[in-house]
Amino acid sequence: MILIMLKIMLAIPLLLTLLATTPACGGNSQNPYCANAVELKTADDLSQLIALGGDSQLVLLGESTHGTAEFYRWRAEISKRLIAEKEYNFIAVEGDWASIYRLNLYVKNHCNTYASASEVLETFDRWPEWMWANTEVENLAEWLREYNKDLPNDKRIGIYGMDVYGQWEAMEEVLRIVEQKLPERHDDIKEKFDCYTAYNFDEWQYARAVTQGYPSCNEGLEWVVDILREHLESIECPTEAKLLRHAKQSAKVVQNSEDYYRLAVRNNITSWNSRVMHMHNTVMQLLKSHGTYAKGIVWAHNTHVGDARATSMRNEGMVNIGQLARQSYGDQMVTIVGFTTYKGKVNAGVQWGSPMTKMSIPKAQKNSAESLLEDCGLESFYTIFDDEIRKSEDMLNPIGHRAIGVTYNPSTERLYNYVPTILPLRYDAIVFIKRTNALEQVRGK
Repeated sequence: MILIMLKIMLAIPLLLTLLATTPACGGNSQNPYCANAVELKTADDLSQLIALGGDSQLVLLGESTHGTAEFYRWRAEISKRLIAEKEYNFIAVEGDWASIYRLNLYVKNHCNTYASASEVLETFDRWPEWMWANTEVENLAEWLREYNKDLPNDKRIGIYGMDVYGQWEAMEEVLRIVEQKLPERHDDIKEKFDCYTAYNFDEWQYARAVTQGYPSCNEGLEWVVDILREHLESIECPTEAKLLRHAKQSAKVVQNSEDYYRLAVRNNITSWNSRVMHMHNTVMQLLKSHGTYAKGIVWAHNTHVGDARATSMRNEGMVNIGQLARQSYGDQMVTIVGFTTYKGKVNAGVQWGSPMTKMSIPKAQKNSAESLLEDCGLESFYTIFDDEIRKSEDMLNPIGHRAIGVTYNPSTERLYNYVPTILPLRYDAIVFIKRTNALEQVRGK
């Protein structure tokens, strides 16, 4: 429901833009999107992108869908090179904290419960499972585990979920750790959680009840976070502190999910921004916990990583990670790379919670960013938006830019799935794959 309303709000200015805007270029030789094109065939071809992001504090890697294999594969290749050559410390993804944390323990060789990354990913049971329980993530996780094998514990590269979803599993993590490390607070914390779970573990039922005058659980959930923070500050043992930080972040997921869902039944924009603030704050906390000179990689949808100020989102009062990161750390310390496709296959659901379907992505509409990138004549490439390109008037016209989420209907794509965008201001570079394929789920899914 939230995504549908957002798509409608974004679609109206897009239709007006497309009627008023002429094509930014009329052919391969004159197309400014092709000016800095670097053909992409192997990981060796990524060197200019790696140089672009190498000295940044954050590199944000996007995707125009949540179900495209090539986006995951190339983000993985970029991440590997940033880690191995530029000493990046962690990857934060648009996934659940609790489930991704199991993968984090596996890649850091801290957990012998699972024999393979595939076994870990098979435990991911919250829809849409394919987003993280897929073979591209499996391959990256095995690479990380091998890379970490001979590193000291405090130097191993982690992978973390930064999203606000998955609150019930996060709640279980808090209670499990509290029972071990803070047993005198267990019953009090469980009581605060019971306020939220009393509605049959149905976050929407809870949110609707609050709008009808039933008490909010927000203060109690905030109290849980405060208790864990106070206890964490008194811990000196690094191993125990790491466990308590995990518990505190899990509690933050519970608290902020309550805020997100409670706002969602009233206002789509404020709930969107609530979720974004949770993700941004999680990334900031990860940077802080990894030390003064820490550097992080973020994987999320283009709508989250591409600076919202360069899109119609700005007119609606919506912010995102790309905007907040640039504002927090400065443009020079944040590198944003978008990803998009002209046509292909994608995994998505017809509606929220419905079975995954492999769908066809039609050719991009005329005069969209994707059609102009396709005009460059290369199957796969990236282009860097340097100062010269950003001075071009042709490049500063807003054009439609494809955005497909976990739900998708190809027949209505023209109306709902293009966001008016000034590409060189939204990203520092963009990766274009002309023909893409759907993700493959791990065995057992």
